[in-house]
Amino acid sequence: MNRDTLREMLMLGEGATIEFKSNCDPKIVGQQVCAFLNSGGGYVVCGISDSGEPVGISEQLDIRQFEQQVNKGISPKALISVELQKVEEKPVLVVEVPAGQDFPYAFCNDIFVRVGVQTSKADIETIRDMVMRRQVGPERWERRFSSADIETDLDFDEIKSLVLTGNKNSRMQFRDENDPLSILEKVAMVKYGRLTNGGDVLFGKNPALRYPQVRVRAVCFTSDKSDDTYQDMKSLEGPLVSVLEQLFSFVMRNTPTISRFDKDNLQRKDEAVYPPAAVREGLVNAFAHREYADFSGGIAVHVYPKRLEIWNSGNLPEGVTPAKLATGHISVLRNPDIAHVLYLRGMMEKLGRGSVMIQKSCLNQGLPQPEWRSDAKQGVTLTFFAPEDFEVQVTRSETDQNRQKGPSGTKSGLSRDQVEVLRQTVVEQGIKDLMKMSGRSNRTKFRDQVLKPLLGAGLVEMTIPDKPTSSKQQYRITEQGKQYIAVQK
Repeated sequence: MNRDTLREMLMLGEGATIEFKSNCDPKIVGQQVCAFLNSGGGYVVCGISDSGEPVGISEQLDIRQFEQQVNKGISPKALISVELQKVEEKPVLVVEVPAGQDFPYAFCNDIFVRVGVQTSKADIETIRDMVMRRQVGPERWERRFSSADIETDLDFDEIKSLVLTGNKNSRMQFRDENDPLSILEKVAMVKYGRLTNGGDVLFGKNPALRYPQVRVRAVCFTSDKSDDTYQDMKSLEGPLVSVLEQLFSFVMRNTPTISRFDKDNLQRKDEAVYPPAAVREGLVNAFAHREYADFSGGIAVHVYPKRLEIWNSGNLPEGVTPAKLATGHISVLRNPDIAHVLYLRGMMEKLGRGSVMIQKSCLNQGLPQPEWRSDAKQGVTLTFFAPEDFEVQVTRSETDQNRQKGPSGTKSGLSRDQVEVLRQTVVEQGIKDLMKMSGRSNRTKFRDQVLKPLLGAGLVEMTIPDKPTSSKQQYRITEQGKQYIAVQK
């Protein structure tokens, strides 16, 4: 939330979606969070008196600990956002609560609701009504059971990554780190000993085998029109976070850079034409908000010479419009369980503010305003535009010529996957990591088509050459490989 929006909220005063608190008592704030989850979402602003005057919060407050205390009391688990802001130079804490989808929510075993500007315990009739409404609505796709075998189809490296990042950023503490089942139960990815669809998408080795719609397609075209001529194309599948990282790498390596000079010195600064943070936010939003139940849907990224398009199936959530994306909005999560894991992994921060950050990043870099289009049948498309005076420096023919030059000792140029492996092996890497970075899933083809030619040309070498099949085998770039990369740059 930016300062202007916060000031506007303070001027309007408390309302159905805004509550002021003079201090940060986790118990009191937790009750308000619970009420907003049950009543369509809202904001709790701590450090503001009932009259709307900023009084500030204690500088000794441990925000992470405060957030944990609030989250600990909420059941079922929900994703909330906590952000420190300043009003008249006084620190205030803004707690953003999305519209809950798993009501009734409780805080410390009591259910609270918001009626007008009042928060109170729910009576039995209100609770019965919430339960009935939930039973009438269909169960979310992410909550349905997957046919995956929990013993053989899980990617345990992804589970370990969740534990490491969750513990590191203090967003959730996992006590038994060696019990994958209890870890997944804690984040609602396992119920009654069975993996949910959300758990399959996030932690399955290859969920596309069961749900083809989770495959992601990425294409880099040679012109600003979609045609059959492209420079690079990938079909990515695997655990969600791994695919997201591969997709981000695809975009970064297929978008050109812009050279700028600082006003105060003559040093040149090279930066990607689209702000990396904004691109990552756009991709995360696509994965978090897409319609997974649509078997004809998915996610697609198209890189053109002068624009970048990120598409996902499903329209914008109810009540959210492209116009509201420009100013921020109360978050409405289509897949709250998946979004919660992305939050624990450090990939989602400010709810309902990602679109604002995207626009601000583009504005700061002198780019045209990004554009969102939403249609119930066509899905949601986010488009980034290059500067109006931007000219593509590398043409199709020039790219082909560079590929054909090749290094000494090779008969032809390297493929993009081989170049990517060269760049990644500046740090020693195992074959599994290299396959992930290249978006490959077939180990034999990757070894024969990518690694062996590089080894034969002397561009890459084994760390244990006398034991080529060792499980500890890794690969690193040679001096000749470094020279080749330098020439290409």
